[in-house]
Amino acid sequence: MPDYLPLDLPDDPKLAGNITHFARALRRAGLPIGPGRVIDAIRAVQAAGFTDKRDFYWTLHACFVNRPEHRTVFSQVFRLYWRDPRYLEHMMSMMIPAIRGVQEDRKAQSAEKRAAEALLDGAEAPDLGAGPEDDDETTEIEIDASLTMSAQERLRTLDFEQMSTAEMAQAKRMLARLNLPVPPIRSRRAKPSLTGNRVDAARTLRAAMRQGGEMHRIALRQPTPRWPNLVVLCDISGSMSQYSRVVLHFLHAVANAKGAGWAKVHAFTFGTRLTNITRHLRHRDVDAALAAAGAEAQDWEGGTRIGQCLESFNRDWSRRVMGQGAVVLLITDGLDRDDPEALSRQMERLHLSSRRLIWLNPLLRWEGFAPRAQGIAAMLPHVDSFRAGHSIASLEDLATSLSRRDDRGEKERLMQLLGA
Repeated sequence: MPDYLPLDLPDDPKLAGNITHFARALRRAGLPIGPGRVIDAIRAVQAAGFTDKRDFYWTLHACFVNRPEHRTVFSQVFRLYWRDPRYLEHMMSMMIPAIRGVQEDRKAQSAEKRAAEALLDGAEAPDLGAGPEDDDETTEIEIDASLTMSAQERLRTLDFEQMSTAEMAQAKRMLARLNLPVPPIRSRRAKPSLTGNRVDAARTLRAAMRQGGEMHRIALRQPTPRWPNLVVLCDISGSMSQYSRVVLHFLHAVANAKGAGWAKVHAFTFGTRLTNITRHLRHRDVDAALAAAGAEAQDWEGGTRIGQCLESFNRDWSRRVMGQGAVVLLITDGLDRDDPEALSRQMERLHLSSRRLIWLNPLLRWEGFAPRAQGIAAMLPHVDSFRAGHSIASLEDLATSLSRRDDRGEKERLMQLLGA
């Protein structure tokens, strides 16, 4: 059970109504809850009792949560609904930070804004223009800047962790239309061509032999382009869960896009163990694909063992999916407590096996980010490009990193800090 403020259990005879309203808020926040679960929750609380805060939390948790990705939303809605006596003001401050007297002194935690929207469904925000000293006066708008920035442009740069339910749904629709093109690779193989720049001596001589040894035409050929594989290693630990869900939604679009150029797209998730979810992303329906991937990966929102998971990938999967110059996309915050030397060795081996190794780290969104953590310092020297991965705009910038082999992102700047 998350560590929140002490729970004041109310003596309310309308407990069933409170649980029903709580279930409606969870449903608006995205949890698939129907009348059957509400009835089961009321009966479970009746059987377990309403005297211990820990028992009450886990009783409702057992009735309403059946997927790992729903735990954070449930805990935030539970805190706002049952624990904070001023939850309405706090939720209003999350929705509109300029409310007088309740200005937020911290950023909203993961799923907190979504929980606030769910509980404030239908509630109106207070009047921000009038204060206690000028209740009778009307506030005039001198400059109307409401149309200076489109909602779509704002959504492109918004952090995934700070998105509401509606914003997350719109972001997923935008990600479904994104493409991740890759330039082809020149290969040694060639194919016949009328305008090629190489002489095909074997075909020319064979044609001459059929003509009695006379050479009437010189056959030409040109190199055959080929496309690399895309290998994605996505961190699904507790600190990365919100970002990894959105990234997997984006990878589903890349894996099923036509004309993107990738030969094959291989996807792996890792937290405390490595899981291959490639076959699940082949489902055309994104919800079915991600549900199957979530059922396959049993370590959602768990710990992080990057070094051991990379060792498992290098040992069991590298030769199968990394042949012919694959591009590797590593998505993790790099917060690992295992041996940094072992992590560095596995990163070096992964780098040598790949054509390009690109690291997306959502921590790079913070100004003044420095590679102080041991895991980040061990991994950074072995990547080709180090980029942020916290918004739609950062995922769109991946095309730049893929098309330019000299793109390093923020690696050189951070390597200078690391050397200092």
